[in-house]
Amino acid sequence: MTSFDLLPSRQIAFAPRIAPLAQHSRKCHLPAANRPRCRTLMQSGANGAVQKASEQDKAALIDKVDAFIFDCDGVIWKGDSLIQGVPETLDALRARGKKLVFVTNNATKSRAGYKKKFTSLGLDISPEEIFSSSYAAAAWLEDTNFPKDKKVYVIGDVGILEELDLKGYQYIGGPADNDKKIELSPGYALEHDHDVQAVIVGHDRNINYYKIQYATLCIRENPGCQFIATNLDAVTHLTDAQEWAGNGAMVGAIKGSTKREPTVVGKPAEFMLANIAHAFGLERNQICMVGDRLDTDIQFGKDGGLSTLLVLSGVTTEAELASPENKIHPDFVTSQLPDLLEAATGSKVPA
Repeated sequence: MTSFDLLPSRQIAFAPRIAPLAQHSRKCHLPAANRPRCRTLMQSGANGAVQKASEQDKAALIDKVDAFIFDCDGVIWKGDSLIQGVPETLDALRARGKKLVFVTNNATKSRAGYKKKFTSLGLDISPEEIFSSSYAAAAWLEDTNFPKDKKVYVIGDVGILEELDLKGYQYIGGPADNDKKIELSPGYALEHDHDVQAVIVGHDRNINYYKIQYATLCIRENPGCQFIATNLDAVTHLTDAQEWAGNGAMVGAIKGSTKREPTVVGKPAEFMLANIAHAFGLERNQICMVGDRLDTDIQFGKDGGLSTLLVLSGVTTEAELASPENKIHPDFVTSQLPDLLEAATGSKVPA
């Protein structure tokens, strides 16, 4: 396991329970006259066309909020490639006194792992600015007083295990079960650990029938066993060449076999947002959520009463945004995050 001093939970304080934090209204707290004007859709004949935010819109947004929450994949980077102009944009926002938080539903890495990725891309991001769904899963256990003498079964990668280690939780599964197979024979029954009181399902490129059956047994046969999903994303960016099946596929397998709905701790669930607001002492109307997904990032912001900025550098296309079937509309739309640079400093993105 990678050793990394990650500001323990007592330093990034999580509320004893989510309920008090969740009492913030899910609607925008600003008077209607002061809310950002929606710059999302403009009808053009029979086809919808996306109208992007003007420089005036972007400047007003930057003036209005004190903090930006950024999704990572599709906003900061694509696969292992940093989006050009992002470092200058982040520096400009910091120079304006804005708090920056980086949130990802990808649970394959811990905060330590994401710190290394940011560093490898030339970005100086502090650990306390990173909120991954792997961290959120471990924080959920802590917040619900999960007993330290019980175990967690993990479908997922090393990121979840590292976060559980940091909080002192026992676990089994994860990559250790990657090569396990079930050899069926008459009367065979798979044994499982009855001390498992939580199953965490994160993105797992090595998911197999053994893992599915083991998780199913724990959830169905261990009284009170929790079913926790890091996220329900349909697709993810493993490379910049195409979209890959997301954690929704893994969670769907366990939902199908247990007939149980999971507790989701990543976007767009309230849990992560409530703790970010609490950790940084922010009111919801002080925050702008910047993301590339409508059903996670923008919904996350809308549900939480945040301003929302959709960037078209990731999953969502202009056609999807403009579709009459789309019911999730951001406050602002722009091509990519570095479009904010000129509004923040008057400088364009370097060529």
